Amino acid sequence: MTASVAVILSGCGVYDGAEIHESVLTLLRLSQRGCQVQCFAPDISFDVVDHLTGQPTGERRNVLVEAARIARGQVKNITHARAEDFDALIVPGGFGSAKNLSTFAHEGAQCSVQADLLALAEAFAEERKPVGLICISPAIAAKIYGPTVTCTIGNDAETAKAVEQMGAIHQACAVDEIVEDVERKLVTTPAYMLAQSITEAAAGINKLVDRVIELTHAPA
Repeated sequence: MTASVAVILSGCGVYDGAEIHESVLTLLRLSQRGCQVQCFAPDISFDVVDHLTGQPTGERRNVLVEAARIARGQVKNITHARAEDFDALIVPGGFGSAKNLSTFAHEGAQCSVQADLLALAEAFAEERKPVGLICISPAIAAKIYGPTVTCTIGNDAETAKAVEQMGAIHQACAVDEIVEDVERKLVTTPAYMLAQSITEAAAGINKLVDRVIELTHAPA
């Protein structure tokens, strides 16, 4: 049976949007596994970073419009996403996940999650459908699932501390491995929180995608 997967993008570019390698690797693996995929992004604005210098430009752009660059135009407003239409949900990382999909980059453990994403993710959690969170995206796991959810952002001590302050159980993880909260059907992997190359990022992302697909066939 072919799985239908919603992928949430937070823009386009590691410093202010969705991490491009992580997003493309996710979409590639889903395609290789024969999944039906629809990308979504929130229709909100964000502060632009020059990816050559790493410095803010003073510009503002739209997350949905920028996400269309990765999705080749095949992206919808996240307000159109419904958990009942999909078997699984995956959120790649990038600073957009911590700045556009949440306020984690600025507020840490006191962060909030973009309202439409939170409602969607909570619906997946309520229906016990599998969710994959990549790179920094697992930082919002406790906001979705509540205390004691198990996840990983790799081994960064400061970020792991903030994750634990929100009530999650952080588990250190190698770049080519995944961490699974079996009860909640949540799968996480560090990707570019640790990866030094696209090959290293792919190793963990491929495992995450494969496991998420497997979980779509597991009993509820």
